[in-house]
Amino acid sequence: MRFSTKSIHVGEEPDKDRGTGDVVSPIHLTTTFARNDPLEPTKGYDYTRTGNPTRLSLEKKIASIENGKYGLLFASGLAAETTMFLSLLKVGDHIIAADDLYGGTERLLRRVLSNAGISYELRDLTDTSSLDSIPDRTKMIYFETPSNPLLRIVDIREVSMKAKKNGLMAVVDNTFASPYFQNPLDLGADVVVHSTTKYINGHSDSLGGALITNNDEHYHTLKYNQNAIGAVLSPFDSYLTMRGIKTLAIRMKEHEKNAGEVISLLKDSKKVKKIYYPGLKDHENHEVARKQMRGYGGMLSFRLNSDLDGVKRFVGNLRYISLAESLGGVESLIEVPSLMTHSGIPREVREKVGVTDDLVRLSVGIEDKEDLLEDISSALEKV
Repeated sequence: MRFSTKSIHVGEEPDKDRGTGDVVSPIHLTTTFARNDPLEPTKGYDYTRTGNPTRLSLEKKIASIENGKYGLLFASGLAAETTMFLSLLKVGDHIIAADDLYGGTERLLRRVLSNAGISYELRDLTDTSSLDSIPDRTKMIYFETPSNPLLRIVDIREVSMKAKKNGLMAVVDNTFASPYFQNPLDLGADVVVHSTTKYINGHSDSLGGALITNNDEHYHTLKYNQNAIGAVLSPFDSYLTMRGIKTLAIRMKEHEKNAGEVISLLKDSKKVKKIYYPGLKDHENHEVARKQMRGYGGMLSFRLNSDLDGVKRFVGNLRYISLAESLGGVESLIEVPSLMTHSGIPREVREKVGVTDDLVRLSVGIEDKEDLLEDISSALEKV
């Protein structure tokens, strides 16, 4: 099956012989499953934290579109990350992470895992020579590509090869690209992370996270701890995400198309001094992006040629584009990373990377392009 066919059919094959023939997987809201005898083997389900038919349907579907063997779903992207880190690492282990990370992930590394005895360091992984030196006890390389919020591109194949050469795991957050535009497992990654809240669900109405892998040992460890830790995706959220995922392909095409129109407008404005988008030929890693991605998505960031007051005037004068955290929904969302998603990162750390007060991150939705362009043009006049 090809992408859209998989996103619609995998995990929801109608059981016409034994069941009711549901074309859409039903929502199994039950928390527990009855049996006839305490010693009788279950029919695969005993308690919804351990397993639920609706969640299992989505786990099959999300694994399929990432070209993975196994998929596991969690209550949020950070719940997926936390379970992954605590499952695959132990006290004394070390992580090399990209220096441009979502603020919540950086906080998890700095404030939670470090207290659990797992150390980390941040490196510029867009330069793969930064991995020529690997500290003892390093077990994992973790990165986003494209990254949040600077849309940096890391060469997945090259980093994964260096990881394997040194006996390390390569873990890739594929949230910004979505499985439609990029499949890290095909390029050598060991585990893929998603915030399904974003493009995979696509409607800003369900919080969730996912892990996908082809590694049998990783899967069994992650599956055990999915149940043991218990931060699982609810049946209703599984249903919402399953419904959203069916239109992922057509949504991503529209996101990318609208992003291109917005970029053309921003490039012509004297109020904008720099645009970050991997599809631009002047992007520092455009050639890597072109090699490993099938498209460049609907996320972009840009610097306004103004101070913080000008940035506030710009985002405050938008009519259709909402000032809000998150991304990947059908509606356009804008935010100021230094004051919002990345405000918890120490100023000196985020500014060293480039997350300064003049930076704006835009998740371009699928509204009519003319309305988006008029909205942005009008707000830029206030800067």
